[in-house]
Amino acid sequence: MLALGAAVAFGGTTPLVQRFGRGLGPFTTASLLYLGSALLVALPAASRAARPRHVVRSDLPRLLSVTILGAVVAPIALAWGLQQTSGVVASLLLNLEALFTVLLARLLWGERIGGRVAAALTATLVGGALLVLDGRSMSATAGWGAFAIVGATLAWACDGVIGRPLSERDPSQVVLVKGGVGAILSLVLARASGEAWPDGRSTLALVACGAVGYGASLRLYLRAQRAVGAARTGTIFAAAPFIGASVAWAMGERAGGAAAVAAALLCAVGVALQLTEHHHFHTHAAIEHEHRHRHDDGHHHHAHDGGAAGEHSHVHTHEDVTHEHPHSAGAHHLHDP
Repeated sequence: MLALGAAVAFGGTTPLVQRFGRGLGPFTTASLLYLGSALLVALPAASRAARPRHVVRSDLPRLLSVTILGAVVAPIALAWGLQQTSGVVASLLLNLEALFTVLLARLLWGERIGGRVAAALTATLVGGALLVLDGRSMSATAGWGAFAIVGATLAWACDGVIGRPLSERDPSQVVLVKGGVGAILSLVLARASGEAWPDGRSTLALVACGAVGYGASLRLYLRAQRAVGAARTGTIFAAAPFIGASVAWAMGERAGGAAAVAAALLCAVGVALQLTEHHHFHTHAAIEHEHRHRHDDGHHHHAHDGGAAGEHSHVHTHEDVTHEHPHSAGAHHLHDP
């Protein structure tokens, strides 16, 4: 559900970014989007006891890498591509992020690509292909725009997979650093290239889109990664393109037809496959780490002075245990099948 929430927040704002960013340069658009994501952390946060560990010095190289990829390269590529293609095409091309995420998660973290994950990914990708190929022709300019959006999806996939260890950190801090640094770097590029600044209405709209589609979405995405892993989060996040396409249709860009219905059904099948957990016996090796957790989740039975109620975060130790329950590739389930 966290991954679905991230998909709704990101996918639903993509056509709005295209509308309010029309006529603006990609650097300016990207800077306003990530300014909004940084401002989001000013909202009331959860209780201090429930916050994961703060970002530490050793996280900085990884955080800088994902900031360049996810908060500079990807949004600039997307903003430029949105100016060249339709909102529907752009939204549907975002399906490729799920494919890149799954493959990179397998390559970098050894996450298993089982039959259920492969079937879910195939369903969502086929759904996107149905709409993209539904009698739509592209000009040369639109083709380059589509290529830029594919590049954005690859950059975001690298961001998500490389940044997986950051899911154990305070998501507010991660959002603040990525949003703040991304906004500053994009603004510097915008000024250097002489891009015009938008009017007040467009500025506020893009900042709001950034707060929801990039700030809130990233916080939910990080929490989902901690719970179910990078590959599973990425494949559930594949619902975002269909949400974006639906918003674009509602804004009058295109009426839905048979291909739209088929694509929606395939997307629903893909998400349902992901949400259906897998049962098998597995073993947890002893480990000490820190993250947000509860004591009624079947994995956290350590003692507390005075007891512990609700969700909280601290360094804790897991003993060896073998058991069976529904799970996916979260922080506690990176074992082989």
